[in-house]
Amino acid sequence: MAAIVNALVPVGMAAVALVLLMGIWNMMRGGSANRSQQLMRWRVGLQFLVIVLVMGGLYFFGPAR
Repeated sequence: MAAIVNALVPVGMAAVALVLLMGIWNMMRGGSANRSQQLMRWRVGLQFLVIVLVMGGLYFFGPAR
C-alpha cells in the first residue's frame, strides 16, 4: 500500500502542475474567464488530494515511533 501512495504523490503533483500551467496559459492568451476559474478550482481540488495523500502516507507509513 505504501508503494501505491508513493507512486500517486508524484502523479498528483504533476497533475497539479499541468492544470496550473493550463490555467495560466488560458489567462495569458485571453481565453474564457470561466475556463480559467474552472481550471483553478480543479487545481485547488488536486492540491487537496495530494496533501491528503502525503499526510496519510506519513501517518500510516511514516517512521516508526
